Amino acid sequence: MFKIKTGVIGTGFIGPAHIEALRRLGFVDVAALSDIDEETSCEKAALLSVDKAYGDYKELLADGDISVVHICTPNHLHYVMSKEALLSGKHVVCEKPLAMTYKEAQELVELAREKRLVNAIHFNLRFYPLVQQAKFMAAKGELGNILAVNGSYQQDWLFYQTDYNWRLESEFSGASRAVADIGSHWIDTTEFITGIKVNKVCADFATFHKTRKKPLKPVETYTGKLLGASDYEDVPIDTEDYATILLRYDNGAHGSLTVNQMAAGRKNRCYFEIYGDKKAIAWDSENPNDLWVGRRDGNNEIIIRDPSIMHEEARKFVVLPGGHTEGFADTSRQLFLQIYRRILENANTDFPSFVDGAREMTLCETILSSAKSESWKACD
Repeated sequence: MFKIKTGVIGTGFIGPAHIEALRRLGFVDVAALSDIDEETSCEKAALLSVDKAYGDYKELLADGDISVVHICTPNHLHYVMSKEALLSGKHVVCEKPLAMTYKEAQELVELAREKRLVNAIHFNLRFYPLVQQAKFMAAKGELGNILAVNGSYQQDWLFYQTDYNWRLESEFSGASRAVADIGSHWIDTTEFITGIKVNKVCADFATFHKTRKKPLKPVETYTGKLLGASDYEDVPIDTEDYATILLRYDNGAHGSLTVNQMAAGRKNRCYFEIYGDKKAIAWDSENPNDLWVGRRDGNNEIIIRDPSIMHEEARKFVVLPGGHTEGFADTSRQLFLQIYRRILENANTDFPSFVDGAREMTLCETILSSAKSESWKACD
């Protein structure tokens, strides 16, 4: 049986998630990986049962057996690695953000088009089955004209001053943190569902921990004991913990988004409410198998993730029968299926491309500009 060979660069949290989802497709061989050095790469390859380990990602890109590259590294490496992968003739799946600036992202869009290579950005939230159901409900006119889009994306993984990660350092993550990291998912998902686009924003940012405690050694070193004051260094933080953004859309709709990475008890909650002049819908990623439908006259209802009662177009994104939960890991599998069918069959599948990654960058830059000027800004 033919299997397309894929390489994964970066093996933190999201790299192994890509590997697991790819293997579930059945026709993809994750044949190589690369991390920060040869020792780490070999350890990860052994742990994840990957045959080849490269200490230098350039060696992976030079591997003639590899057709597709997944880039799962810190943000500041996405642009250069995507560019080099495209120049080496590989199809590319990149974590978001695609680049550190819109200019870089647009360069990648043009290069991928020139090379005629498949390119994708990992906006996986589109591929929850009930997000697809919501999209087709909107497309069929069941919601009517969209009037308002409201919601939030909230987490608590950076709640304490001692919570630390490379994403807190703008040289690695970019000028925006919370908005670029999770707010971008919310905007992409709601635009995908509604078909309308944000064209103006007014943003308010807050950094609650002006300094954070960065461990002087890897956290694993301290397993089993509490860290003392001498185990940390104080690091000033120049990216946002929190943002509220007022939104205006190209069809005249209004909206609002709150993003917070210090929301106690919210582990990874992407929540939206979409109000049309016929019906409303609401969805919560921590309860992804329920879609609320609201009516002015008549009973509200909950649509459950059951292919037998979903729109035909959304059923292909459901793997399991009703009552058998599907979640976060399944979204990547569905996204990758669309990407790899395009690569192997030239199928007319729908997935987020580098064009969507570039849109994320221009939106984030506009939101940052709005927060700094405390004023409305148009999205070009």
